[in-house]
Amino acid sequence: MARIAGVDLPRNKRVQRALTYIYGIGVTKSGEILARAGVDPTIRTDDLTQDQIASIRSIIEKEEKVEGDLRRERQM
Repeated sequence: MARIAGVDLPRNKRVQRALTYIYGIGVTKSGEILARAGVDPTIRTDDLTQDQIASIRSIIEKEEKVEGDLRRERQM
């Protein structure tokens, strides 16, 4: 199971849909992230390699505000 931004992604879903389980990432943003990472959006989360997961994780951590950071920003 892939864990990105503190969220366990569902194993049986396509990665583009699975990334939407992360607060702050919708379908469109998910597609953009996968395009930058060079990952096929139709692949299942369970079939991702460790390199693909690392690439997605680094893009999200460096370029996107998600989960706790986004929640804190929205509360202010």
